[in-house]
Formats: sequence, C-alpha cells, structure tokens
Amino acid sequence: MAKVTVKQLEAFNSDDIGSTIRDEGGLWGKVRKAGDSVSVTFWYRYRWGSKTRDCACGTWPNVKLPAIRATRDKARELVARGIDPNEQREADRHEREAADAARKVAQAAQDARLTVSQLFHNWAMTDLANRKDKGAETKRGLLKDVLPAIGARYADEIKRADLMKILDAVKTRGALRLANRLLAELRQMFGYAVVREIVTVDPTTGIEKKHVGGPNEERERTLSDKELRALSAALKAAGLLDCTQHAVMVLLATNARVGELIKACKTDIDLDACTWRIPPSNAKNDDAHLIYLSPFAVAHMTRLLALSHSKTWVLPASRDDGHIDQKSITKQIADRQLRFYDRKAHTKRTKQENALLLGDEKWTPHDLRRTGATIMQALGVLPAVIEACLNHREQNRMKRIYQRHDYAAEKREAWRLLGDRLDLLTRDDTSNVVVLAAKQ
Repeated sequence: MAKVTVKQLEAFNSDDIGSTIRDEGGLWGKVRKAGDSVSVTFWYRYRWGSKTRDCACGTWPNVKLPAIRATRDKARELVARGIDPNEQREADRHEREAADAARKVAQAAQDARLTVSQLFHNWAMTDLANRKDKGAETKRGLLKDVLPAIGARYADEIKRADLMKILDAVKTRGALRLANRLLAELRQMFGYAVVREIVTVDPTTGIEKKHVGGPNEERERTLSDKELRALSAALKAAGLLDCTQHAVMVLLATNARVGELIKACKTDIDLDACTWRIPPSNAKNDDAHLIYLSPFAVAHMTRLLALSHSKTWVLPASRDDGHIDQKSITKQIADRQLRFYDRKAHTKRTKQENALLLGDEKWTPHDLRRTGATIMQALGVLPAVIEACLNHREQNRMKRIYQRHDYAAEKREAWRLLGDRLDLLTRDDTSNVVVLAAKQ
C-alpha cells in the first residue's frame, strides 16, 4: 500500500469531502469540511479480541503527517504489548486530570498562605483598628523590629527560634519592657492566625517573660520635696521648651497622664471655671474625667495656652496641624538624664545630657502622676478621693454599681491642696518649706 503524501492531501477539495484514504500500517483517514477548505482526520485501525477498533491519530493540516504516523506507531507498540491504546489514552487522560486537580489544590493552598507582613496587615485591619490609638504603638514596634526580619517569610513556617532571635536583639539593646510588650503583641497576632487557620501552631507557645525581658517591675519613683524644690531650676537649666516646662508642672498639679495632656484641645480647657475636661477618647480607661484646676495649675495652663500657636491643640506640633508626638515630652526628659540610659546622646538632640538629674534614680512624666498622688496622701486626702483624682475605675463591680458619689467637692479640694503645696515647693525661696510625711 502506497504511503499518503502531503501533495495528495493538499490536492483534496470540497468534491472529496467524505472520501476515505489509506496509509500503510493500519492508518486511514477521512476527508472533512474545514471552513472554506478541507481537513483529513486519521485513525489507526487495530484488532482487539474479536473486534476492530480505531484510535484517533490527529487531523491534518493542524497535525503534520510525521506526527500522525508517530501517534500510530505508539498505538501499534501498545497493541503489541497487549495494551488497548484507547483504554490507555483514557487512563492517561484521568491521570492528567488528577495531576491537574492536585496542582490546582496545591496552588490554592499556596495562594492562601500569608506572609508575616500580610498577616500583620490583616490583623491590623481587623483587630488593631478597634483600639483607641488604632494600634499605633503596636504597629511601631512590629514595623521596627519584626517585619524587617521575618516579614517576607510565610507565617506558617515561623518557628520559636525565629521570634527569640528578634526578642533577644531587643533585649540586647536594653529595652526589656519593650521586649516583653513585643512578645505580648506577637502572641496576639499569632493567636489571631491560629483561630483563622492561617497557621496551625502558635510559635510564641513556650516563650515566657522570663525568657525575654523578665517580669515587669512596678515603678515606685516619686519626687521628694527636696527634688521638687530643685525641679524648677533644673527645667530652666535643661534647655527645655517653655511649653514642656509648663507641661511638667501641669502634670504634677493635675495627676494627669502625659498622653492626656498631649491630646488636650483648647476647647477642653475652661480657665474661667478652672476646669479641664478629658473626653473618653483621650482617657486610658475610656471614662470621661473632669479635673478642677488649682490656682497653681491655672497659672501654668494659662502659659501653655498662650504659647500655643494652634487654634485647636494645647501642645501643637510645629510642622503640621496635629498635636506633638506622644513620646515628645518623655524623650525630652530622658535625653537629659542619660546617666541612667545605656546609650549616647543623639546627634540632633540636646547637649544637656544630665541637666534633669534629681537624686539617684531617673524620673519620667508618669512619675509626676504618682508624685502628685503621694503629696495628696501626705496632705490627708482620703484614698477614695485620690483614686477619683487619678481617674482610676473602681475594681469592685458592686461598688461601681451602688456607690455613685462623684467626689466632685472633695476632688476640687484635693487638687487645691496639691497646687498650694507645689506652689510652695517650686518658689524661688523654699527655705522655710516644711517637709510632710505621708499619712498612714
């Protein structure tokens, strides 16, 4: 039997549609219509048992003759080995489909994996966004220490050792409290991931504070009468901004948190009524708080308001329309007590490295809050009133429900006593000031 040639195929036209041609080795074809032209579909005919079967080998001209014959030859080899080529083709198709489905599943699983950066983004959008500061403090720590180290890696491949390497680096910087806080935040983020099956194992499991920064020590620092007498001169000698100097005195006189003063709006202050209203959004415990300003506090608050160039903020930022950075006052005070910090002075900060040293222990803005409360205690103010001045929420639920007195008059008097005492201690001449002992 003569072999079919390409010229023979090219010679077919519409008149040949439906005709059959045969090639050697059991290959045969049928002419079919293909648009304005014709095509030839080829099969390999073989005997299987008592029956004759055909195995498709391709359609010319889409498939060239050599390829069609090669398909026939493979089919002939299978028949010779006792394998039905049609059944083998079906088995191959199922295998390809199964492999393709497995690839899709694997790809879907791969696509579903999140990097640590993507996990952090999702966590920030859903959980951190509901926090009062929108997670700003948490984001700052993770963006600085965590994401540069492991952000590009998949969250489900992070091991305990990876996190300890990060936490150890923070610990080496001497930032023990930061290391503990970072551990707590990582635990929250990976807990979020476990619940959503982003990871199957929480890599923070087994890491405790003792492995990181150790237990957080409760600060007990208060400024003594001697240190308070030295405070005014130290503030002036330290090269602090005038607004920072008056802010320190306001914090002392009101028991307020430094963040509450930084976020204070001018509309929160009523100098005629001698009050400062702290809205729930600014309070740590979300409880609105009304501070009665003593004459001492009014004097320094008046100076703060006069120094402010903003229509909105008591302590405005210099470069935009917002308030100063939340850490601004704390940094200014820390930069002037470098004896207690394991670092050198920053290049662009003050040269007054130790101008705010008061005694043998560092002090912070939050210590002023504790100092004011301690002075109130020494002046005989009742503990319940001091707690109210600090805007501490009563821990006993039944007391919160049934004891509703707001201590307004008592608080006003407590702040007046505190202000009078601070006025005496911070005057230029304090030689006749009597030192008070705390009430038992």
